[in-house]
Amino acid sequence: MLKYLGKIWKFITHVRTGLANLIFILLIVFIVVSVANSDKQPLPDKAPLLVRISGKLVDQVTYEPTIFDLFEEEKEDTETLLRDVTTAIKHAAKDNRINGLLLNMNGLNASNFSKLEEIGQAIELFKESKKPVIAYADSYSQQQYFLASYADEIYINPMGNITITGFGYYGSYFKEAADKLSIKFHLFKVGNYKDAAEPFVRNSMSEASREHNSGWITELWQRYTDKVEAHRQLDSGTIETFVNNLKDTLADNKDSFANLAKKTGFVDDVVSRVSLNNKLIERFGKEKDADFFKAITYKRYLQEVKSPFPHNSNNIGLIVASGTIVDGKAPEGRIGGASLAKLIRKAQNDDSLEALIIRVDSGGGSAFASEVIRDELINAKQQGLPIYISMSSVAASGGYWLATAAEEIWALPSTITGSIGVWGLLPNISESMKRVGIHNDGFGTTSLSDLYQISRPLSPEAKQVFQTGVDNVYRQFINLVAEAREQTPEAIHKVAQGRVWTGQKALEFGLVDQLGTLDDLVASVAEKQQLSNYHVKVIRRTLSPSQEFLRAVMEEANTFGQSVRKGIVGEHISELVDTLPLDKIQSALPIDASPLQRIYAECLACMIP
Repeated sequence: MLKYLGKIWKFITHVRTGLANLIFILLIVFIVVSVANSDKQPLPDKAPLLVRISGKLVDQVTYEPTIFDLFEEEKEDTETLLRDVTTAIKHAAKDNRINGLLLNMNGLNASNFSKLEEIGQAIELFKESKKPVIAYADSYSQQQYFLASYADEIYINPMGNITITGFGYYGSYFKEAADKLSIKFHLFKVGNYKDAAEPFVRNSMSEASREHNSGWITELWQRYTDKVEAHRQLDSGTIETFVNNLKDTLADNKDSFANLAKKTGFVDDVVSRVSLNNKLIERFGKEKDADFFKAITYKRYLQEVKSPFPHNSNNIGLIVASGTIVDGKAPEGRIGGASLAKLIRKAQNDDSLEALIIRVDSGGGSAFASEVIRDELINAKQQGLPIYISMSSVAASGGYWLATAAEEIWALPSTITGSIGVWGLLPNISESMKRVGIHNDGFGTTSLSDLYQISRPLSPEAKQVFQTGVDNVYRQFINLVAEAREQTPEAIHKVAQGRVWTGQKALEFGLVDQLGTLDDLVASVAEKQQLSNYHVKVIRRTLSPSQEFLRAVMEEANTFGQSVRKGIVGEHISELVDTLPLDKIQSALPIDASPLQRIYAECLACMIP
């Protein structure tokens, strides 16, 4: 009896401690939210919308807030949700309270080309309202300047510069390192251009890889220069000439880089931070009780204009599929076959949805997981839910595999897609073990008993098994694409073999149906479904009540804790740098997996400058 009572007392103690901790946390949250909301003021009658993109532009935020974030002061976002930016700009275009658009480019440090174009489309829509668009930064990276070029006016700091270098694609190759370590990689692939695993078996880029990568990257660079020159009303070839002659121009010109940018027509004026602030005060007025220009941050604006209530009908569902495709479950930032399938079933059972859009931003991954997702989409479509695909920056290989289930596929001209091909990679460390005096021996009942033993040489029979598996998956890939696109497998094979295409080229080959942004597709779906009054409903994974509460608190605190002073704070510039992830070696290990589940439909080249 005493032992039983002791257990009850321990249980009561745990409950009491847990409740005390919960009350303490709720008290902290209440204080933080109260302080944040104390600064909440109604929107002014007239003010410009201030858009400051922090960190990387993404379709899906990967960061999960924790209670400890409440104690951090002025934490800078590492990611900015693309849809938030475009929604705020497009809504502001029709809002009489918004009298201009300010683009602070200092915070943006990484973005794919297509995402910048989507914001650019929103800016062009805003400009139709005849309201001014002004961009400013201390200095401009290549991505920052492309977005700034959409503005009516561009300003730069006297100490600043514009870093336009052109697009490039460079990777590390590990064969020599593997040879020195006596590690052998067995590569099984289909497709002359399928180069995702090349770095493990070569010391340099193959000619086939160089051929197709130079094609799409040159096409994107041409699009970049054409767009910027058109926006700034520069002669064709101005940017190419500027970049190629920059060394000599700087040597001959005794002026600052900023003044040179003004003379070339890249910017409209060179101004210090103080001068810029005064110029904007003169243009738009001054903040109350602060010596800074008047502005409404886009996050604050979204809180004002977004409806807090869910809509029970006429919804177009939106699921974001962003990241590498992997088997099983995965958090935001990766696409789990089981996770995404569960979201699709959730959408299928949502009676408020009239259609479903999958926003794909992925260079592929597991062929098995891609098929799991595609199969779930086909089932949803058969149950009467129309399925559409919006390709973001990348929707290639496994990303294209799952896209074939849609009724329509939309891409942007600068989307990277295609890469229809498969590969498998098996590391073998038998020679490495011998070098340090470790030997492997034993017996098996068949010639394939040591199929998954990376410490033993791969037998001819095993090689044949893996290559046959890759061949079969490629054949399945080709056939499902041919059926979905109403072409023959032979026709698809001609544009497949792992070759990467831009969205513009993919349209010409019949791999996509239309060119347009996510918003363009939403409008098209609404028209097809005859929805005059509709809403976009984002389908997310289900959070626990505590997670949902904490996320709402953090969003509230983050939004209203921001100061307009951030509008002119400069940040260090970092270019988009991406390399082949070394965890591919680990993920390629076929331990406890069938050959099919270790075959990849993934695109190495799908990294935009």
